[in-house]
Amino acid sequence: MREPDHRRKRAIATDLEEPVTAARELAAKLGLEPYPVRYWIVDHDEMNELIAYGGFQRRYPHWRWGMQYDRQRKQDRYTGARAFEIVNNDNPSHAFLQESNSLADQKAVITHVEAHADFFANNDWFGLFTDRRSDSGDVDAAAMLERHSRAIEGYMADPEIDRSDVERWIDHVLSLEDTIDQHRPYRGRLERDVEPPDLDDDLQETLENLDLSPEVTSEVFDDEWLEARAADDGDGDPSTPETDVLGFLREYGKAYDHEEERAVELTDWQRDVLEMLREEAYYFAPQQMTKVMNEGWAALWESRMMADEAFAGDDEVVEYADHMASVLASPGLNPYSLGLSLWQYIENVTNRREVVEHLLRVDGITWRTFTEDIDFDAVLERLEPPAALDSIDAASLSALDTVPDAWVDADALEAARAGRIDVDRYPWRVLSYEGLARRHYSLVKPANRGVLERIGRDRLEELGRYIFDGDRYDSVDEAIAAVDFTAGWDRLFDVRESHNDVTFLDEFLTAEFVRENDYFTYEYSQATGQFHVASTDPEDVKRKLLLQFTNFGKPTVSVADGNYDNAGELLLEHGYNGIELDFEQAKAVLERAFELWGRPVNLLTIRKELDDHDVEVAKRRNREPTPEERGVRLRHDGTETTVERVDWTVVEHLAADDVDYDTKPDEWLA
Repeated sequence: MREPDHRRKRAIATDLEEPVTAARELAAKLGLEPYPVRYWIVDHDEMNELIAYGGFQRRYPHWRWGMQYDRQRKQDRYTGARAFEIVNNDNPSHAFLQESNSLADQKAVITHVEAHADFFANNDWFGLFTDRRSDSGDVDAAAMLERHSRAIEGYMADPEIDRSDVERWIDHVLSLEDTIDQHRPYRGRLERDVEPPDLDDDLQETLENLDLSPEVTSEVFDDEWLEARAADDGDGDPSTPETDVLGFLREYGKAYDHEEERAVELTDWQRDVLEMLREEAYYFAPQQMTKVMNEGWAALWESRMMADEAFAGDDEVVEYADHMASVLASPGLNPYSLGLSLWQYIENVTNRREVVEHLLRVDGITWRTFTEDIDFDAVLERLEPPAALDSIDAASLSALDTVPDAWVDADALEAARAGRIDVDRYPWRVLSYEGLARRHYSLVKPANRGVLERIGRDRLEELGRYIFDGDRYDSVDEAIAAVDFTAGWDRLFDVRESHNDVTFLDEFLTAEFVRENDYFTYEYSQATGQFHVASTDPEDVKRKLLLQFTNFGKPTVSVADGNYDNAGELLLEHGYNGIELDFEQAKAVLERAFELWGRPVNLLTIRKELDDHDVEVAKRRNREPTPEERGVRLRHDGTETTVERVDWTVVEHLAADDVDYDTKPDEWLA
């Protein structure tokens, strides 16, 4: 007889109490500062539901959740893929572990989750949403989504509101959910950069013309009314450009009444639903903006805990290695693999710079003679962690007396000597952050031993320019002894705070990284009708990747004018970056936008056009035809969508000579 579900889950949870506590302690030792995490054991079907709901237990009623659930269930059934966990950005975070996982998988998931919770708590892009919630910057996303769910369910149950109208309205809003300004903090109302007019004189003149008694004037036009009037009139001109399309529609949009065939003011429930979905879009935006960073960060520290610090037991390490290999080998643009490789690269080049700068201060060594004068094998041997750190057990604790005090947790060491800490199982407990950084110094790992030697001559010359007469060393040994072994880890934490995927790739996807990892671009050939390798040039690779991550890889659309052609029409503009719109999808979105504006909606963009003759000639000559870029305006008037060419001067400002990926303030650059 099968054990009752709740008993089985409770038994699993009990077994995981010790690994959860140990993982949290190890994460702190490594320098992570995660949100508190609450772990839940769920079965296979519950996991699929959570994935469909974006990591939460309750969302508003909508068909999209059922569609996502069905897709996830079929993926599990027919492809053999399965979800190990899901964790949400909340304080405390909530992580859901699948009950069918083995203990090795559960421990891998727990270490992975702790790193995610650290990223949620410390990345500034997540702070754009959380900073508004309270003085402490906390966010209770589960409560927010719960409120939204109850409110929308209430509207659907309201006898005066047709449920199908609510469902259609949600569909309209969701078609534009990515048209927020994810680079600004969420605000319930748009903050227009305009000065409100001085209303005192105008209002006084209006009231005098009404010829009302002082009693009526003070009763009706009180201070509260005057303040509300000033706020309403200070929201700005609807013709002012705006990057937050949903916010603009909330302020100035109207609903289209199909029976009366005209625009009508939004009802309270329509405006409320629009704002709730807009708020959710802002909440989820940072997760889309940092997918590569976040997954790579979690994979990095999971690997450091499970493998480097043997959090996976001897009987679990092979299963864990298989687990990690399957994750990193997933096909396509794999955020785990790309992110992990970039974080490791950052750590390595930071440590390399630290070592090289010290070696360049050794008397007799210059950037010109560096590669000839340095015995790299000897340097790597000196960089190896001392034996007292490399192998720690109960019998070798006395050896820790020979290492610097900063590397050791004195209280933990005393507890270990007294037998209160199982140091054989968890040797990291007796070390400090500095000691762990020394113990796992990246440059001496087998996969990284060539990093130091591969430094380019241009980089050596650049570093050499900053080496002055001060802080000179008499020998290589003296220089290595002065190396900061935490430099690589410190740099990781600095980068984790300030970047998103676009700026992360822009700064760290260097030519060296591209060459070492054999990255290339590919594209469809009009001449051959097949895909082929287009370029191995690092700049081309970076440009192609940045295009996939700018604005979540989706078109960047903003409001250009809310009173286009002085006819109350909405004019949207597509920030063209060399990738043209899918016109069928664009037409469908304009139809939805019309329902939120209530009047005709226009979209300016640029389209690539190819002449059939040029294509045929290119095929015969085995070369690619050169398309011509032309300005186009799409317009939907509620009945049909038209497409017409416009003069190039109308769209010239939309064209970009290069990829436009400047997505954050300069002062945030690490």
